[in-house]
Formats: sequence, structure tokens, C-alpha cells
Amino acid sequence: MNPMVKSAFITTVLLSSLVLLSSGCSKKSVIPPEGTEIGGSELSGGTNINYPAAADGYLETGLAAEESMDFTGTGRSSLSINTGADQQSEEYRRAHGRSSITFSPIYFDFDQAGINPEMAPVLSANASYMKENPNTVIIIEGNCDERGTNEYNLALGERRAINTKEYLVDLGVNPVRIRTVSYGEERPLFIGQNELDWSQNRRADFISE
Repeated sequence: MNPMVKSAFITTVLLSSLVLLSSGCSKKSVIPPEGTEIGGSELSGGTNINYPAAADGYLETGLAAEESMDFTGTGRSSLSINTGADQQSEEYRRAHGRSSITFSPIYFDFDQAGINPEMAPVLSANASYMKENPNTVIIIEGNCDERGTNEYNLALGERRAINTKEYLVDLGVNPVRIRTVSYGEERPLFIGQNELDWSQNRRADFISE
């Protein structure tokens, strides 16, 4: 075979092989996470995928995850898990909740997020400590008793934490020194099925960072 003809034949065969390979490879399908809602018609039409938000808890902004976030000085909320008080005596836990030793917790009426007037002296004392110690930064943890749905109690705990923060701010504490988190009913400090334990789980704790 003529060398030029042979070279042209080989080139043609190679090009044909490449065309066949490219036409035989289909695009990979996009499979969204389980539970994802897909808006509009089909993915192939360029529709955005709306991935569900995390639902483990709520910050002031409504999102949560079981891990700490960097504090930027902007007042953005963060999460904190303070389990030290869980190992303390029952007497200690009933007096301090999960609050740091320099603070006292406040308690809420059933299904209420408003500040009970009886808690005003406790909040005043906590605010005074913060104003006397300007480097102190705290996380306010909102908690609920076990009655009600998880979602409802997470939202209720969020309102409790935010209302507590706003009360301290009204007393003169700089808001950038306070972050909030809700645990709803997820982290009960007392597990009894009675009004005493329920009342002490309806609580906002003050955690020094």
C-alpha cells in the first residue's frame, strides 16, 4: 500500500474511533440528597435545587449545627455545648442549670418566651457582672421541657434566648458580646416526668466563653 494512502487510512480510523467514544459517553445524572425538594420542572432545564436547611437547632437567624462557629465581633449567633454541669450534683444543677459559675440561669413559664418579672433580679445581676468584666463574652442557651414537637420547642427556645439577650442589651450590655442558641427539648438537664423537672428544663443558661 502506498505510504501516503496508508497514513491517510490510519488517520481516518483514529478519528472514527474518537467520534464513537465521545458519542457513547453520556453525561452523569445529578442526584440530589435524600429529601431534597427540586423546584420547577426538571434538572435538565437548569432549575435550581433547594437543599433543605439543617434542622438540629436554631440560631438567632434560624439555622443551626452541632458545632461552634468563629465569633467575628458582629453579634452573629453561634452554638455551644456546655456539658460540665451535667456531672455536678443535683443541688448544683438545680441552682445553676448549665450556666457558668459566675452566672445564674433564668426560668420560663410553660409555653412562654417572655421574661417573667420574677427573673428581673437575676438578669440585673448577670448584666452587672458583664458590665464590670468587659472582656466577658457569653452564649445564651435556650431550653424547653419535653412537651410539644421538636420543631416547636426549638423555635420556642430560640425566642427565649433572643428575649434574654435583648433584656441584657436594654440593661446596657453590648450586644456583640452575646450570642444565642436554642436546644429546644434536646438537652434536658432533668429527666423526671413531673412539673418540678419540667419547670427547671424551661431555662436560659449563660455560658462564659
